[in-house]
Amino acid sequence: MMGLFDKFKKKEKTKENNSEDANVQGWDAITNECERVYPNQKNPIHYGTLINWKLGGNDPLEGVSIYDGGDYWHFVTYGLSELYEKETENSDISGYGMEFTFKLKKDNYKNEEAEIKGICGILQSIARITFTKGEVFHAYEYLYTGQTQGIDTEMKSNITGFIMIPDNKLNSINTPNGKVDFVEFIGATDSELIALKSKELDVKSLYEKIGSDITNYNRESVI
Repeated sequence: MMGLFDKFKKKEKTKENNSEDANVQGWDAITNECERVYPNQKNPIHYGTLINWKLGGNDPLEGVSIYDGGDYWHFVTYGLSELYEKETENSDISGYGMEFTFKLKKDNYKNEEAEIKGICGILQSIARITFTKGEVFHAYEYLYTGQTQGIDTEMKSNITGFIMIPDNKLNSINTPNGKVDFVEFIGATDSELIALKSKELDVKSLYEKIGSDITNYNRESVI
């Protein structure tokens, strides 16, 4: 279950970690790259986990920040890379070497906050696959589960799964804990995903057909 962390709580967490001589440079490296793109958004919407994964919690991500991109919301995860001290042996990459991103088109939602929370929950679910099965998601792959219901809260959208690209706003970063790539998820329809699975086209070709990296719940299939 995700709990809302307001801007003050997010800052307090970093301050608290610093007071305990904790190393937060992995966390800060992600934030710094986001603030390069959104320099006037020092305190974005932020959802954090109530119980840490290491303490038995169900959500592996420590948090998700949501930046206002004008006509879309830009989600950025914290937790697939090493946010604090270096713990893994591979010095080249930080943790799993990635963080997830997602852009949701603003629309006339009945409950926009619920849709934002819904995406946070989906990102947690995908991260759970990585944490439990060790699966790393790369750009130009796709995620198809066979789900036919929409990923929106009302489950009415044609969007049922995802393709992945390198985030076109956030650059890969070299942190003190290693490299982190921002893997952006884009919503895809069932017919589009089936076409990918049957190798009728590849992810790059589908992305070109969709023509945008912003997920629009109301768009029709391009296949």
